[in-house]
Amino acid sequence: MFKHYIQAARLRTLPLSVSGIIVGSFLAVSDNHFDWQICVLAIFTTLGLQVLSNFANDFGDGVKGTDNKDRVGPQRALQSGVITPRQMKTAIIITSIVTLVIAMLLIYISFGKESFLYSLLFFGLGIASVAAAIKYTVGKNAYGYSGLGDVFVFLFFGLLSVVGSYFLYTKQLNFTIFLPAASVGMLSAGVLNLNNMRDQLSDAKSGKNTLVVKIGEEFAKYYHYYLIIASFLCALLFVTIQHSSPMQFLFMIAYIPIYKHLVVVLKNKNPQDLDPELKKLALSTFLFSILFGIGFLI
Repeated sequence: MFKHYIQAARLRTLPLSVSGIIVGSFLAVSDNHFDWQICVLAIFTTLGLQVLSNFANDFGDGVKGTDNKDRVGPQRALQSGVITPRQMKTAIIITSIVTLVIAMLLIYISFGKESFLYSLLFFGLGIASVAAAIKYTVGKNAYGYSGLGDVFVFLFFGLLSVVGSYFLYTKQLNFTIFLPAASVGMLSAGVLNLNNMRDQLSDAKSGKNTLVVKIGEEFAKYYHYYLIIASFLCALLFVTIQHSSPMQFLFMIAYIPIYKHLVVVLKNKNPQDLDPELKKLALSTFLFSILFGIGFLI
């Protein structure tokens, strides 16, 4: 049974989820602010949110019947019957509690007893993150069924992940940090867009009105190009503003496989062929975060 929960956690999505924390942490180090406890707890909090999101997605789509024989991607736990709805709901509750406990510990380690308002703010953001992870597909008003998934991915896995983690270290806000945060957010939204392009036909039949279902395949491709190109330009602008070494342009290497990925998307005629591209773009985003951060330390 345990292996089925591991499969439902979708481990291949985890590197993407920590990309924002990596960028925020590296930038904090470059500004002479770092704490290993904050780093580890921030990563575990983000991993918890991603696993929670994956469990909730499996549950929500499974209960609504969105995951059916028409679905192109890998078979889900509820869809295959290896985990019952009740068991998955229990897993969601346990994961939510564990993630919130880790988040509270992270907040305490970062702010202590002195900064009550900051602690309260980040606790609120933690609650909002858990709620967003669950409400993507669960419930009558699931925002993933209204085409708002991209917005929430951009906000939580881009802006909040990078800017939030940077603030946990430094206790200050540098508005230029929103540029690399936007880069990570748009690349993450690109992964979701790929997923939705792959599942367009089955989603449309099931009433899951993702952004791709709303705008159609052709415009979804254009949207994908804009996300990737804008992510590159935001990172490039940040490096130009903060320029102190040619090594800061190291992140460009990550866009080599991303460029190849765009060519595949451009030529794609069969949605099923997009499934391997999810992993490629997710790992390329992870590579971007590593190279981007290293560029500011060398």
